[in-house]
Amino acid sequence: MAEQKIVGAAVPRAEGSEKVSGKTVYAADVKLRGLLWAKILRSPHPHARIRAVDIARAEKVPGVRAVVTGAEVKGFLIGKQIRDMPVLCWDKVRFVGDRVAAVAAETAEAAEEATHAIEVDYEILPAVFDPLAAMAPGAPALHDDVAGYDGAPKNILAPDLRNGLTRLAWKKGDVEAGFRGADLVLEHTFTIPARHQGYLEPHAATLSIAPDGKIQIWASVKNPFGVRSQLAKCLSIAEERIRMNPVNVGGEFGGKGDGVDLPVLYFLAQKSGRPVKLVMSYAEELSASNPAHPTVITIKTGVSRDGRILARKMRAAHACGGYGALKSNSSLATWHYAGGQYRIAHTAIEFLQIYTNTVPGGYYRSPGAVATAFAVDCHTDILARELGMDPAEFRLKNFLGEGEADAVGHELHHVRFREVLQSALDAAGWRKPKKRNRGRGIALSGRHISGGDTGAVLSVEPDGSFAILSPSIDQGSGTHTILRQLVADQMQVPIEQVRTTIGDTDSAPRDSGMRASRMTYVAGKAIVQACVQLKEKLLEQAARRLECRVEEIDFAGGNFILRDDPGQQLSLRRLAAQANEKLAVTVYEDYPYPEDISYICAQVAEVEVDPDTGAVRVHRMVSAHDVGTIINPVTHQGQIDGATIMGLGQGVMEELVMDGGRVTNNNLGDYKLPSIKDIPELKTVLVKSAGGVGPLDSKPIGEFANNGPPAAIANAIADAVGVRLFELPVKAENIYRALKQK
Repeated sequence: MAEQKIVGAAVPRAEGSEKVSGKTVYAADVKLRGLLWAKILRSPHPHARIRAVDIARAEKVPGVRAVVTGAEVKGFLIGKQIRDMPVLCWDKVRFVGDRVAAVAAETAEAAEEATHAIEVDYEILPAVFDPLAAMAPGAPALHDDVAGYDGAPKNILAPDLRNGLTRLAWKKGDVEAGFRGADLVLEHTFTIPARHQGYLEPHAATLSIAPDGKIQIWASVKNPFGVRSQLAKCLSIAEERIRMNPVNVGGEFGGKGDGVDLPVLYFLAQKSGRPVKLVMSYAEELSASNPAHPTVITIKTGVSRDGRILARKMRAAHACGGYGALKSNSSLATWHYAGGQYRIAHTAIEFLQIYTNTVPGGYYRSPGAVATAFAVDCHTDILARELGMDPAEFRLKNFLGEGEADAVGHELHHVRFREVLQSALDAAGWRKPKKRNRGRGIALSGRHISGGDTGAVLSVEPDGSFAILSPSIDQGSGTHTILRQLVADQMQVPIEQVRTTIGDTDSAPRDSGMRASRMTYVAGKAIVQACVQLKEKLLEQAARRLECRVEEIDFAGGNFILRDDPGQQLSLRRLAAQANEKLAVTVYEDYPYPEDISYICAQVAEVEVDPDTGAVRVHRMVSAHDVGTIINPVTHQGQIDGATIMGLGQGVMEELVMDGGRVTNNNLGDYKLPSIKDIPELKTVLVKSAGGVGPLDSKPIGEFANNGPPAAIANAIADAVGVRLFELPVKAENIYRALKQK
């Protein structure tokens, strides 16, 4: 057989043909006998006490089979870590969209009609929407005893703050002494709104309860095992009673990691004796799901006249929303981005989660990164220009080096900041002359990646093909294609001889979900480990058939060959067909978090500003990445391009507009996402180096290019027309107003 190049080849996506042909099954497609449709009654008030709920009229709507209120499920709370969110509210509601009651009916229309027939008597309470206002003395308190909630992270709670949930804080050196020794100290405040993840498939789930009590679930979630744990803890039952069945996920970008609607379906199914399905409308998605947090960041930095950063103080206040339930650490992993890529001897950094009467915040691709990168890189540009330095030179002067500790004390290795930024500058023509009203801006994004548990079952089928049983949900990133390529490479067979099946929570090894750019690292390592173990098992089988020792056999081209007598061969297909046992191995590992490794994306935006209207046109985005072995160049580039466009959207158009806690642009007509006409020229530069933690020296790529574009665009606008914006998105009317004031 001619040698094949599998790793590095543009192998088509494993699930692609079924998606484009319409065969793919999503959560909303699940059909069960006797299925009922669910609808949730949501609060119209941001903060109110529930005096009474009358369901008499709702129960009379034709087709209604069950109505459940908060009073019936009092005491049941759910959350990823802190369980502070009621399944249905029984005493108070804390945001517009909070769950008050639920209906199951024969049709979605009947369920909708019944929710409108439920009468709720509310006592309106004072509300607070801004995280800074929520911390003020006298602000209305949303929760009486945060520490009393099950799962409350006692080590990072912030009970000293009014409406405080959690505090992440780091100190290094003596920040006040650093400021006293500085020649220039500047302080700025940046504001970032709530943003939706923008996946096309809304949250959807179907739940049934078997006569033996087994709970069967089909849900659009990226982490079936984690969601199973959430539901089990909420209901105080064993996880083994719950089976999460795999369905495809139509995009998620961090937003589909919770199971907050599943207890509602459980109680409806229990009361009706029928399976129940819930599919959120997009109005519900935009107003009551789990968007990125509105954030206010204040950053203060002291520098020397020769351009060295000496000290930094930063405080980020995230508007947590009514509950902290939708974050697995009750916080955001902002330590990845807190100090940027810069050498700073003295730091005091604090990130707060503050309860507000707004939609609860969740995870968005690189949680917290866009807000932090926007503040850090815009502030960095201001510092450079105040010192009369080129923004690129200022960054290059202050970059961390190999083995140095970042602003929160993490010692970094395999540092490639300088090389990657220089590559982006060269590709963007940083020093080339610009036309009038055109500007260029820089932004950087670096992060560590996650580890955690995962596994795989790898087997040889009787026809000699390989089957992967994976516990991971491929939410669109191409993970299962990567796994197929790794097996084909390791076992030396054509890619067509490898297939992947997603296992359910009863049959597959546990996996902690698609998160934090970890999947090629952890799932890739698991499948390579499985290949090694399976190859050992196959060699033992072949040695018995060829009547020799394992050490005397070579495996190549799908054949086991006796090294000293190549005429003596045994094909993999024949070995598999004649085996009297299942030729399979199961791998399950808890892979360490590689916290000492930092990867980097450097981006340069080129924009044009119309001085008469403030309108911005982004002409080009250059993204340079530190990369290792690229297993699939198509999926790799897809991650870069898709992430860049997401960042562009957050920079110039995306915003959940709130009025009195209510999301006012609660449809995709009013919530603007980038379309094909908004996409500028995208240029990618790959800076290859060793030091990858993934299989075959690969490096992560998923959550890098989405973080920097808002800052790069804002910096480019300042370069083009000399006005600085401190809030996202960078709207034309704000630029116009700033130009007039200038």
